[in-house]
Amino acid sequence: MISIKEEQLKDISYQASAEWLETNGLGGYASSTIANCHSRRYHGLLVAATQVPTGRTVMVSKLDETIVANGKRTELGTNNYNGVFAPRGYQYLESFTKELYPQWTYHVDDVVITKSLLQLHRKNTTIIKYEVTEAGSQFQLLLQPFLIARDYHSLGHVNQSLHWDVDFKNGIFHNKPYGSDWNIYISVPGSSYRHQPEWYYNFRYEEEVNRGLDYNEDLLQYGEFEVSLEKGSKLFVVLSTEDPEVLDAEKAFNDEINRRIGLFGSGKRNATREQLILAADQFIVKRDIYLNGNDTPTEGATVIAGYHWFTDWGRDTMISLPGLCISTGRLDDAKKILQAFAHSVSKGMLPNFFSDNNGTPEFNNVDGTLWYFLAVYHYYNASKDKDFVLNELLPVLQDIIEWHYKGTRYNIHDDPTDHLLFEGEKGQQLTWMDARVGNWVVTPRMGKPVEIEALWYNALCIVSEFCALAGKKDAKRYSDEARLIKHSFEEKFWYEAGQYLYDTIDENNVPDQTFRPNQLFAISLPFPLIGGDKAKIILEKIKAKLYTPVGLRSLAPGSVNYNGFYGGDQWHRDSNYHQGAVWSWLLGPYVDALAKVKTPKTELKKIISDFSYHFKEGGFGTISEIFDGDAPHAPKGCIAQAWSVGELLRVINTYKLV
Repeated sequence: MISIKEEQLKDISYQASAEWLETNGLGGYASSTIANCHSRRYHGLLVAATQVPTGRTVMVSKLDETIVANGKRTELGTNNYNGVFAPRGYQYLESFTKELYPQWTYHVDDVVITKSLLQLHRKNTTIIKYEVTEAGSQFQLLLQPFLIARDYHSLGHVNQSLHWDVDFKNGIFHNKPYGSDWNIYISVPGSSYRHQPEWYYNFRYEEEVNRGLDYNEDLLQYGEFEVSLEKGSKLFVVLSTEDPEVLDAEKAFNDEINRRIGLFGSGKRNATREQLILAADQFIVKRDIYLNGNDTPTEGATVIAGYHWFTDWGRDTMISLPGLCISTGRLDDAKKILQAFAHSVSKGMLPNFFSDNNGTPEFNNVDGTLWYFLAVYHYYNASKDKDFVLNELLPVLQDIIEWHYKGTRYNIHDDPTDHLLFEGEKGQQLTWMDARVGNWVVTPRMGKPVEIEALWYNALCIVSEFCALAGKKDAKRYSDEARLIKHSFEEKFWYEAGQYLYDTIDENNVPDQTFRPNQLFAISLPFPLIGGDKAKIILEKIKAKLYTPVGLRSLAPGSVNYNGFYGGDQWHRDSNYHQGAVWSWLLGPYVDALAKVKTPKTELKKIISDFSYHFKEGGFGTISEIFDGDAPHAPKGCIAQAWSVGELLRVINTYKLV
């Protein structure tokens, strides 16, 4: 269980910044700060995926509580109105914990009430459970709903189009915002409801201020529910896009708890591993696919790259899959994901991402396709599913290889002079270091990036193995090509003066001496290009220059473009994204590489234990996208990132580190 210290409970700056996250397996979620004082436009208690897994819409923003006991009215809500906190309900918070779900305990005079919140799996539904553990006499709980029904990237303001009309019957509130097909239901059993619509102005979202974006929002409070409670009372409030009339909320709440416990499997319990398994579950979502030209979709799966604002990205999905799915025993989900992306391959390329608006795939990446080979390889090693891998996926993998031989989008092609993979066109960013500000590519790596060559080599080795298993004569052709790649790599990428690997060899065959973590993949992948003393020397330098307790820096301090702080407006954020910011997902390949050179297991375990403090910052119980390069390495970017969680889970499972 994760809990916060008493002194932090008294600190509104902490309560209004530390965040929690609940998700529903559809792409939707509920999220806010511990104080339930929104600090982002992305916060809300019911953010529904209206076009699964995208079309995310903030339906119910807030549900503020008030206790009326012994003639005294005490508000438990907290809001930031242009820098002024009102009401100040945070001061009644006695505890906050996160184990299977977030839980708050409030103490007001003789009333102690605990609030628990979770989202139902595969439903755009949030259930909030209120349980009264102490009360001198009966009291009233008032609930004030704030609705806005807007795209989660935008902000809402006073307007005449948002429908105020509400149906209320048998404790169920129903509203159709903007007269659309959307429905918002709020069920408060045993309650009465007073309809008093009123706009509240200038909610200030502090993280939007920090990001240099618009930060004020107006929300419409529709009215107030009132329900009487006493000691021992339990109340289950439902927020949903579906009519909850037939929903047994208590049973649904408990069933969801049992589903989550079931994710842990049998065997020895471990808090760190279980927290990561719960975090992993948040990224695996439904995405239907159409197989063999069928008009009826087949249920598929994909991975949300990060919360709150990312959709499913090819690169992130393939890097994350071994940890999120295979290390957690979710082989069926892994299979669905691999199958879904196989049907999205075009001209030998995996989609980089799917549009948040209409789901259109974009193909501007070089490495996501190559990571697909690694994901398939991990899946096969865990499942031994020959029929699926050799009959359904191997033809796709071979087709990808052939497209790379002859050339595909963005000038991606096998260079026949040295058999290394060339990628890129002016103005394009195709590797994972993909920041771009307008027409400025911040980290131009056109040519032959070091990790792309490692991935290309591994792709050929993997396909060679699969062809051998399938009895195909192509196995030798691929293995011969792989040997040529290794020879060229050893000849061209070792920087003798620096005793490490070049980051890129550009289109003019000029090597880039910048010290970055990308060289790690030449050591860490299943089929390494570098080993022995050279690998040890590289890892010593990475430890000295790039390693931090929360991940590896994207650029060594002292480099011309190094910046140890990530923040500011979009220009400043994007320009610093890969120029010193720490990425925790890189701990995965770092541990792999250390294991390759026989590093003692105690040192690998220390990497995990040193990281564990982060579970109490950023997004509680999950792992942030990035961190400042300079100490104390404050968490930045998404509060929950799939490959950050996946890679830690993978190495913990592979090397038994907890």
